[in-house]
Amino acid sequence: QVQLVESGGGLVQAGGSLRVSCAASGSIFSINVMGWYRQAPGKQRELVATITSGGNTNYADSVKGRITISRDNAKNTVYLQMNSLKPEDTAVYYCYANVRTIATRIERTFWGQGTQVSVSS
Repeated sequence: QVQLVESGGGLVQAGGSLRVSCAASGSIFSINVMGWYRQAPGKQRELVATITSGGNTNYADSVKGRITISRDNAKNTVYLQMNSLKPEDTAVYYCYANVRTIATRIERTFWGQGTQVSVSS
């Protein structure tokens, strides 16, 4: 129905940069909010950043000034540019999208499979 595919994770040294992407495809009528959560080992999943279709953004305090969320509405893709990475940013990063499908026009949340970001000290 709707698939979210993430890419761009990997291993980087502390202070480095990484960009992860998430492309939505399938039976999409419209997408409202897109965003990223992350989950570190032994910790609860936490919100990283969100962005509306109009470009309004929201960030967790822990990433403000280091991480930037953006999206390309024409490509149904959301990006997370991560700079000045710290070991505590190590986690699996999950994207999500609030999508109205063509069939129902009812908004539902869809999730990506997750991409690992590891930051070495």
